[in-house]
Amino acid sequence: MKRSTKALVSEAHRAGKPVFAHPSNGEGIEVAIQSGVDVLAHPATEGNPYTPSLTQRMKAAHIALIPTLTLFAVEGKKSGEPAEEIEKWINMAVQEVKTYSNAGGQILFGTDVGYIEQFDTSEEFTLMFRAGMSFKQILASLTTNPAERFGYSAHGGRIAKGMDGDLVVLRADPAQDVTAFSKVRYTIRGGKVIFSDR
Repeated sequence: MKRSTKALVSEAHRAGKPVFAHPSNGEGIEVAIQSGVDVLAHPATEGNPYTPSLTQRMKAAHIALIPTLTLFAVEGKKSGEPAEEIEKWINMAVQEVKTYSNAGGQILFGTDVGYIEQFDTSEEFTLMFRAGMSFKQILASLTTNPAERFGYSAHGGRIAKGMDGDLVVLRADPAQDVTAFSKVRYTIRGGKVIFSDR
């Protein structure tokens, strides 16, 4: 498994593509580290694998983590799990995001929309905040972190002279309430408004 995964990752990187993995336990994370995977698409909630040692190895391997914390609630409800079991999963995932974020690991925003049908992102921002992420860290997960991770930081991911005119205008201040990140008034791409809530 590790050999074939490493070969797949190598081929993807040779084609200039990032590699995402969906490990559910520590063994899967080990395979991701040893294979050169770029991004973990969610925390691994089987066996509470985020030990200090593994967390540092993930960071040293420059692996980014997408929390997708809302996913655990959606999946639990879909499978008919009791509310206390769902909350247990969420708490474990929140703790893993907190551990990796506190260790300086790179966090990228994502929700798994397409697989799940919860389009409102406010719960995800609330859970990221619960994981100890500050307004600035959540903002970075939406802007500078993905720009750096996916190779467009020279022209995107921040507001500065000469950068792409890609902006999101919000209806409220996320520094006061992180759910404001989900209250989009305008989306501007290349200097053109492509979405307006008016």
